Amino acid sequence: MIFYSIKEKFIFYDFPVILFILIPLFLITGPFLSDLSVSMISLIFLIYCLKEKNFSYFKNKYFYFFLLFWGYLILNSIINNFNFDSLKISFFYFRYGIFVIALVSLLSVNDKFIKYFFYCIFFCFTILIFDGFFQYLSGENIFGLKSNHPTRISSFFGDELILGSYLSRLWPIFFGLSIFLIKKKDKSFLFLIVIFILSEVLIFLSGERAAFFYINLSAIFVIFFSQKLLKLRFIILTISLLMIIILSYFNPNAKERIVDKTISQMNITQDGFNVFSRQHTHHYISGFRMFMDNKILGVGVKNFRNFCNDERYKKRFSCSSHPHNFYVQMLSELGIIGFSFLIFTFIYFLTFVFKHFLSKIKGKYYFTDFEICVLSGILIFLWPFVPNGSIFNNWLIITVILYLPFLIWSRELNKE
Repeated sequence: MIFYSIKEKFIFYDFPVILFILIPLFLITGPFLSDLSVSMISLIFLIYCLKEKNFSYFKNKYFYFFLLFWGYLILNSIINNFNFDSLKISFFYFRYGIFVIALVSLLSVNDKFIKYFFYCIFFCFTILIFDGFFQYLSGENIFGLKSNHPTRISSFFGDELILGSYLSRLWPIFFGLSIFLIKKKDKSFLFLIVIFILSEVLIFLSGERAAFFYINLSAIFVIFFSQKLLKLRFIILTISLLMIIILSYFNPNAKERIVDKTISQMNITQDGFNVFSRQHTHHYISGFRMFMDNKILGVGVKNFRNFCNDERYKKRFSCSSHPHNFYVQMLSELGIIGFSFLIFTFIYFLTFVFKHFLSKIKGKYYFTDFEICVLSGILIFLWPFVPNGSIFNNWLIITVILYLPFLIWSRELNKE
């Protein structure tokens, strides 16, 4: 980017950077401010490109792939069980693709703001850990907010039981940036290790089973594929698990929800079997039935909620706003065409991980340790065998697209 004045520099660089730095904080407040930041960054970048008549940033295969998906969303919304809600969601989905390109271009101009983004995540994790454990011990957080579930912790998220989801989804980039920015011999790194451990314990105490699975999945990925982080990540994971075992002994509520209740809901010890729970099983069956009747296009963007009560697809617990699994949602709402975009992305991801694995056997590494941490965060989003939210949920989408600019920027930096 070339800037012609201090005013233009603030509008086209400084202001988008400030918005980006604050996104981790905005995510705590809910989806509005974080989504507004993404939208404004995308809009400002588009204005800059139009002003300079420079669209070279968009000339890459990843953005072309995104454009195909975006175009399909709009087409599907128009011709398939049309409603304005679906069309609105599909049309404005473009902001995510432009956001990633905008951040990559900003990083290519000056990457110094990465440390401020890291400071923001550090601040968010610190206050959430303090407030979360305060609520765990006293029953309410520092502002007097109580969780709407007696055995779960929500901290500043209030009625939204997503504390564990927030921590688990941002943990990999927080850990990766720590490695990237701070030397392990630095005294402040010891404090960071304490933050890492306590945040993993708090994820368990939050009672969010998927979040607890995510943090362990990303840990295993980093341990298995990193070059120099195996020991550190293993120590953090081990200490966290030991603390969890001790806390479970004195207060078994979290253990009962994450372990005992999961086994009970999956019906493992009885005749038959449920996928995670009876409710999840019914969601998946209903979604699969929709797909079987609408194999090519599905029932339409965010239309699962409108069809789950149909007698053709209905099960006792089938109705919800979404089927609680990205892959089932893509099959049921977007058909085999939409599903192919997601499964292709997952296979593409696995291909590069396998390439890294082969390189590691030979004593070489395709990805840096920082990139492995970033990839572990993306893996959380792409992993198919766990319940999750809606793939059109802007809060969830933002938690994963934060990773993409760092990965693309780091790959380009290493090529140079």
